[in-house]
Amino acid sequence: MSTNIISLIVVLGVLIFVHEFGHFLLAKIMGVGVEKFSLGFGPRILGKKIGMTDYRISAIPLGGYVKMVGEAPDAEIDDAMRPLSFSHKSVSKRIAIVLAGPMFNLLLAVVIFFGFFQISGKPVTLSEVGGVQEGMPAEAAGIQEGDEVIAVNGHPVSDWEEMARWISAAEGERLTLKIRRDDETISKAVTPKLIESQNIFGETVEKYVIGISASGAFEMEHLNPVEAIAEGFTQTWRIIELTVVSVGKIISGTLSAKTLGGPIMIAQLAGEHAKAGITELIFFIALLSINLGILNLLPIPVLDGGHLVFFFIEAITRKPVNLRMREIAQQVGILVLIMLMIFVFYNDITRILFN
Repeated sequence: MSTNIISLIVVLGVLIFVHEFGHFLLAKIMGVGVEKFSLGFGPRILGKKIGMTDYRISAIPLGGYVKMVGEAPDAEIDDAMRPLSFSHKSVSKRIAIVLAGPMFNLLLAVVIFFGFFQISGKPVTLSEVGGVQEGMPAEAAGIQEGDEVIAVNGHPVSDWEEMARWISAAEGERLTLKIRRDDETISKAVTPKLIESQNIFGETVEKYVIGISASGAFEMEHLNPVEAIAEGFTQTWRIIELTVVSVGKIISGTLSAKTLGGPIMIAQLAGEHAKAGITELIFFIALLSINLGILNLLPIPVLDGGHLVFFFIEAITRKPVNLRMREIAQQVGILVLIMLMIFVFYNDITRILFN
């Protein structure tokens, strides 16, 4: 339990700091005064005031905030402070400041993945057959466990993913596989079979397969710094796509909302990853950082995405959104977030009691 709590504090601390630092840094760059930089909500536990900014750690560690001069549209600002006021900056600068928080979360993931790929290399699953399914085309063609597929229809393949892409792209057409078996190279003709299976969201999909599974053997491919940073962006983008699709499926009802988790689930997962090693925990932070960045961009008032909607409307109409309308939207947003928090806590408690 103590490992879970400590891991939760570490994980949330890193994610919150990076997110709020994004807002803070862009505010400074854009000439906006920052009154408070807080990790956590509620009463101030400790901190230090430097210049006009109070850097603090607050009692409730489930978030954080950056309080800027003139952040509220109806705030009364002295003429002397007007140049430092957030509300008096151009809409493009305000958009940049708000967008910086989620973007820094995504950037953190890129940096973490870059570190992994630069230090350890990129794991590549070899195109080695670990199992052959009975009654499937591969068995009929004489493919055996331990065979290594080195080409599909004359296209050289270096890993399992590349091989699978070529098999899928054939859309059921007859294939010629070049296989390395022991010390000899042989060719096998095989026609993929269309089957129904479930994707990662539990949806039934059709795909062409030949009936083989990977052995799990892999090798680490060394990457230079340029390749590592490119792979860091690629990996981050793949997870962004998966996260966006998942959110869309939850909203549409395709994916059960029971998959959502809150602080209790995060603490449990953080504890498990911490026990598995610091590398696992850092990788978990990268995944959560992407999720936090994407979720903060949802167009819900109170979240960064909600503020961005108001600013984009202002940019188009050339005038700020009506203050009363913003207040109502903020209240609705708070209500939505409270309901969401209650729901994820319910999910967490249900998992503990019934799993």
